[in-house]
Amino acid sequence: MENNNLDNQKYIRAQKRVKAIKGFYVHLFVYLGVNAFIILARIISGEGVGVLLDWSSYGTMFFWGIGIAFHAFGVFGMDFILGKNWEDKKIKELMDKDKKKYWE
Repeated sequence: MENNNLDNQKYIRAQKRVKAIKGFYVHLFVYLGVNAFIILARIISGEGVGVLLDWSSYGTMFFWGIGIAFHAFGVFGMDFILGKNWEDKKIKELMDKDKKKYWE
């Protein structure tokens, strides 16, 4: 009975994780779509391609991008940037480098 409950808890955790990942990707695609629309609307409205050089065009993109980054950290944690087992790989790399230097 306890094993069944444990499996159920694992399933619920996995289901929540999948929903969080899906939510992040939906947020990312909305971000890309809205920002593309804003840039295209400004180009079409007569401001021309010069709008791409205007820094005021990137305010929404920048601040919303910060929100996307925080959302990514919330969903993926540090594994998002450094990857899984990053510390172990880096330690091994540095030890191998020292070993090579020692024997040369």
